[in-house]
Amino acid sequence: MSKFDKHFKMSEEDAIDYIKEKLDYFDADADLIASEIGDGNINYVFVVKDNKSGKSIVLKHADILLRSSGRELDVDRNRIEAEVLALQNKYAPGLVPKVYMYDPIMCVVVMEDISEYKNLRTELLSQKIFPKFAEDISTFMVNTLLPTTDLVMDSGEKKDLQASYINKDLCKISEDLVFTEPYIDYKGGNIIIDENMDFVEREIYGDKELVLQAGILKNKFMNNAQALLHGDLHSGSIFANQKGLKVLDPEFAFYGPMGYDLGNVVGNLMFPWAYSKVLVGNEEFEKWVEETISDVIDKFVEKFNVLYDEIVTDVLAKTPEFKKWYLNSILLDSAGCAGTEIIRRVIGDSKVADVTRIENVDQRVEVERMLIGLAKELIKNRQEFLSGKEYMEMLKKV
Repeated sequence: MSKFDKHFKMSEEDAIDYIKEKLDYFDADADLIASEIGDGNINYVFVVKDNKSGKSIVLKHADILLRSSGRELDVDRNRIEAEVLALQNKYAPGLVPKVYMYDPIMCVVVMEDISEYKNLRTELLSQKIFPKFAEDISTFMVNTLLPTTDLVMDSGEKKDLQASYINKDLCKISEDLVFTEPYIDYKGGNIIIDENMDFVEREIYGDKELVLQAGILKNKFMNNAQALLHGDLHSGSIFANQKGLKVLDPEFAFYGPMGYDLGNVVGNLMFPWAYSKVLVGNEEFEKWVEETISDVIDKFVEKFNVLYDEIVTDVLAKTPEFKKWYLNSILLDSAGCAGTEIIRRVIGDSKVADVTRIENVDQRVEVERMLIGLAKELIKNRQEFLSGKEYMEMLKKV
């Protein structure tokens, strides 16, 4: 009889006992310590380390209650994460942490410790530059998204896979927090500084065309089961160093529009850019971000076109005309979703440090209005953003 035969919320001590019992990873005489390092709103993350050898491993544990609010959330999210990480490692080897095991009773994913990589959001706030970022993240997205479409897979196999990732609880979070509440604050959850309240009332809530376009993007998010997405590909879900990156936390994974992942990456690069523009004035960093946004788009297009010709099996989809239409539809969604990601992080209740750490009110007002202006342009005029050049031109106008 094991204490892990029935689910409960684990502590650091439990994490050590769990690894000893479940996995032959450490030496028998290992001196193990555990630290809970999770900084998200959903799960608990433990690093278990051997003080003697320095060897370490990570446990990601799902409780039946959200750690941030205490409300119930389906623990199947960790099963989805474990399976998606394994699939992503198949398609984009080395760009995600290795998964060693998944326990459906304790809802634990045991995976590689990637401590040598650092949280990209934090690193970008420190104005750090990652020359390989655009190359690696574009490879990750193209190689994990396109192979999971029914342009490549047998349509029945794709539908079976789609059914495995009906991630209804976490999709509902995105539907509300990304696409609905920032435009119609029907739950009263938006957090807006007083100095920008009138601005948001006018520029967001009062802009009927913007609200309409947000609704159209939400409808695509809910109904375009195009590819198996990461589903939450912001800069806090990417860890990087000068050698490369690791993408983690695909607990929001589901079948949706590819542009949602690409747009999340692009939108999150604009936060440190705006922060530097107003508070720091680091021209080298700002130029790198601008070029990186452009490169992410253009490298995605370049790699997508190559892989498309290599692996697409659907006979209708092999025509040049369909391929162009399909890729353009992804780019349109990407621009729109970059905009919705920006707006929800500025006025919604899940903000980014690039905004919240600004102590000077006038500077925060400027950054928020700059970001909202960029987001509205991307959402309302997304047909104008089909290459990296258009993104760079938009940023240079600011």
